[in-house]
Amino acid sequence: MNLNIERGLTRHEAAEFLTDAGFPIARTTLAKFATIGGGPRFKKFGSRPIYLPTELLQWAQDRTTKPRNSTSDVGGGND
Repeated sequence: MNLNIERGLTRHEAAEFLTDAGFPIARTTLAKFATIGGGPRFKKFGSRPIYLPTELLQWAQDRTTKPRNSTSDVGGGND
């Protein structure tokens, strides 16, 4: 049976996935964001948060600025 469903990641796996994709983040930071807001969207399976890879990448890309030439360059994107 091929359901073609995106595999959900645990918080630990989500942190590793983002770090491997070039967006270094700690599991504890994801946990903090889950409490205070501002982090990637997640679902819950019982008491466990489940993150989808596409949601993680979209969240990380939305937080990333456009290329800059220096720290004083506004880069035309998110600051």
